[in-house]
Amino acid sequence: MNEQRRQILQMLAEGKITADEAERLINALERRQPETLPGAAPRPKSRPKYLRLVVNSEDGGGDGPSRVNVQIPLQLLRAGVRIASLLPPQALAKVNAELNRSGVPIDLTELKPQHLEDLIEQLDEVTIDVDDPSGKVQVFCE
Repeated sequence: MNEQRRQILQMLAEGKITADEAERLINALERRQPETLPGAAPRPKSRPKYLRLVVNSEDGGGDGPSRVNVQIPLQLLRAGVRIASLLPPQALAKVNAELNRSGVPIDLTELKPQHLEDLIEQLDEVTIDVDDPSGKVQVFCE
């Protein structure tokens, strides 16, 4: 076991961090590319499994701090894109019309699996500004 992983588990055992925070830190360690030795092949980047949305706010509307933690399996999104490609064009046209009528101008006929992978790849670059100075929002893949 490496030293950083041991420190994370020690902080968890001491109650300094929650199990969710420990999991997130360990996942971040696993994602981090180790320095490659001369002549060694670089390790390929692992494929993210989840899209996470975390919101922490000190002002929970009078009930104390609030926390939202949403974890969406990316496989669900990938499957949805593949299913959309199997729908007949007439059904996609009807879905597109309803989405547009509801204020969601998305053309499902243009949605391809590669577009989703490109989006997932770029999520590391997402920045969200929050007007509440005591609030914190994070969106990331793990």
